Amino acid sequence: MLKINLIVVGKIKEKYFTDAIVEYTKRLSRFSDFNIIELKDLPTPENDNENDQLNILKKEGDLILSKVNPKDYVIAMTIEGNIISSELLAEKMSKLAFNGFSTIDFIIGGSLGLSNDVKNRADYQFSLGKITLPHQLARVVVSEQIYRSFMINNHTPYHK
Repeated sequence: MLKINLIVVGKIKEKYFTDAIVEYTKRLSRFSDFNIIELKDLPTPENDNENDQLNILKKEGDLILSKVNPKDYVIAMTIEGNIISSELLAEKMSKLAFNGFSTIDFIIGGSLGLSNDVKNRADYQFSLGKITLPHQLARVVVSEQIYRSFMINNHTPYHK
């Protein structure tokens, strides 16, 4: 069974986001070993500067990379990443499983994004588009898209 890790910085505070994540986690259990790995987000000083931000990104990036196995296929969620359709994501996930990858790590950074170290480790960068989403909502959307990918690959009516 394919293992999918959603590695995220920060916790969800709103119950409605938590409820959605619980629902998709339950749905995904039919198809994969789906895990959410929550990492502590680091506080940003009120009067932060570029150096403070780079320092935070580096520390968060190190935490993220500590959860990534060298054999995992890593998909980083980035603003500059590829904008693809649900069908293409489904095809990509199917090909990864077919090509012997047993674990796919989807990574969502904190409010400052992802460090260059994480972006450089990523095998693929994926964007949800040019809109800005709260990280908690991005987590729900990515979970739903992973579920949708399995539904597309299993030719179920959910996707229509």
